[in-house]
Amino acid sequence: MFENLSDKLDRAFKLLKGQGRITEINVAETIKEIRRALLDADVNYKIAKQFTDTVKEKALGENVLSSISPGQLLIKITKDELTRLMGGEKSDINITGSPAVILMSGLQGSGKTTFSGKLANFLKTKKGKNPLLVACDVYRPAAINQLHVLGEQIGVEVFSDRDSKDPVDIAQKAIAYAKANGKNLVIIDTAGRLAVDEEMMKEIERVKKAINPSETLFVVDSMTGQDAVNTAKAFNDRLSFDGVILTKLDGDTRGGAALSIRSVVEKPIKFVGTGEKMEALDIFYPERMADRILGMGDIVSLVERAQEQFDEEQAKILNKRIAKNQFNFNDFLSQIQQIKKMGNIKDLASMIPGLGKAVKDMDINDDAFKNIEAIIHSMTPGERDTPDIINGNRRKRISKGSGTDIQEVNKLIKQFEDTRKIMRMMNDKSKMAQLMKSMPFGK
Repeated sequence: MFENLSDKLDRAFKLLKGQGRITEINVAETIKEIRRALLDADVNYKIAKQFTDTVKEKALGENVLSSISPGQLLIKITKDELTRLMGGEKSDINITGSPAVILMSGLQGSGKTTFSGKLANFLKTKKGKNPLLVACDVYRPAAINQLHVLGEQIGVEVFSDRDSKDPVDIAQKAIAYAKANGKNLVIIDTAGRLAVDEEMMKEIERVKKAINPSETLFVVDSMTGQDAVNTAKAFNDRLSFDGVILTKLDGDTRGGAALSIRSVVEKPIKFVGTGEKMEALDIFYPERMADRILGMGDIVSLVERAQEQFDEEQAKILNKRIAKNQFNFNDFLSQIQQIKKMGNIKDLASMIPGLGKAVKDMDINDDAFKNIEAIIHSMTPGERDTPDIINGNRRKRISKGSGTDIQEVNKLIKQFEDTRKIMRMMNDKSKMAQLMKSMPFGK
């Protein structure tokens, strides 16, 4: 996410390295590089210039404390301005009403239908809503089929009328159906086009006027850069939507849309899509995004994702098993599956401060645990329950059954044993105390 922009900003700040104070001369080159980085990220020129002018003005007006270097001060000012540029604070979605009605808008290919499913899943699991998805794209049967498939995946009912070609009629019938069947949220997926056209605008205007939604959202593909901002402006001029959804932020995005869109349309970014899975949706926090752009990670979001997957009862059972030295491969597999639910592994790594740059060139994908899972699934129930019985012959059989090398099996068993030792030590306070005393800082 924003890797190129992060790298270029990092190089810009290094120009101030070794400087004792900020001056008009030494800050000028850094500001020029920051502006160039923003333009390369496809940020609107006027916004980029206004941004860097503000950063320069604030930097020259600050006294550098003895404990802070000029580079650190400029990073702090840049972070504050990036946060302000992207909206300052998170903006909540309005889901009031009986039922609450959310109207989705955007171009074809922006990820609108997929995001409708993600949003239904999010509001169902996180907010306790009983949603109804509505297929109002009367031009593409594939979009209707896609919404039904997504609805089945997340356990959400989908309303469609394949015989009707009037999206207003379908939307109104869907809302009546929701009221009659105890649905307290309706998400309406509308038709998109390959480009903005008058017919599409008139149609979605008619839909909005007829249903009076509590929230109108504009879905935009962040990989289209400045074009996304221009499209958002065209939609907002006609629809006056309430918020923006940025999709495909996990791709090779330059970041221009995220940085420019708030200033151009004066509407908040509310959510971002970071993958294909139905859980790959994040609330947009401007300050956290500024941290990630500047390579500072996003430990708060990482902890929140972990807490979402955390099962308190399971944790108590696991702690008891660890205390009794009963931690086995079934528990190990369970922990892996919880990590996988948290999202894309590379994205998770980038949230850890300092680790983002280390992993940016590494090929880490969602199949990172594939071989580990194959090896564990190739074990017998007895071997998973009692790992100590796995001898040389058993390792060879597990290797053959999982389609992996014997070295991989040996490596996994070694990692498992090391994990078990650490867990046992963490549960043994006396051993932990001895370990702490043995450390240089414990003496």
